[in-house]
Amino acid sequence: MTPLKDFRPPLAAILRGLDERRAGEVGALLFGAGFRILEVPLNRPGALECIRTLVGIAPSDALVGGGTMLSVADVDAVHEAGGRLMVSPNCNPAVIRHAVAKGMYTAPGIATPTEAFTALDAGAHALKLFPAESLGLRGLKALLSVLPAGISVWPVGGVTPESIAPWLRAGASGFGIGGQLFRPEMSLPSVADAAQSFLAAWRVAAR
Repeated sequence: MTPLKDFRPPLAAILRGLDERRAGEVGALLFGAGFRILEVPLNRPGALECIRTLVGIAPSDALVGGGTMLSVADVDAVHEAGGRLMVSPNCNPAVIRHAVAKGMYTAPGIATPTEAFTALDAGAHALKLFPAESLGLRGLKALLSVLPAGISVWPVGGVTPESIAPWLRAGASGFGIGGQLFRPEMSLPSVADAAQSFLAAWRVAAR
């Protein structure tokens, strides 16, 4: 299984509140810009329909799935919709194991070493450091000092183009990007501009 950190660029677009009527155009824009990981959180109406649409237009090297996946039933629903990415804000071993058993990439949310090791023991492929803006660079460095080498940790929450370089220097493997990239009220040109800003920041920081 390809590690999540090996997706390039390792930037996950978090499309919270995406309307199913716009899913195709927003997804096509982001895929065309270069994003390869798209996540639709389940705590908004129409999320599963959006996932189905995005899966239908995704390039062969892309990964589409759900966020805010809190239960085994959520895993089953996203998998049935074609999603192969499981993201959550919390660490629930039963949900992680169920997603792993279905062949999904799993990136559960963690904020402490205890949660991190619990997630890894359940088979998590990457760790979502959340809320990153509260835990900060020092929190990431401290966490990485006790984790096995090579574990992918993705800051999520408050990530901006300007913060990508400092996070990478602190040891981040990738990022989940939400409201700075997409909000339901944003126009397509605004989403396109934001996407290019993040991609440019990543290219410069990853040199």
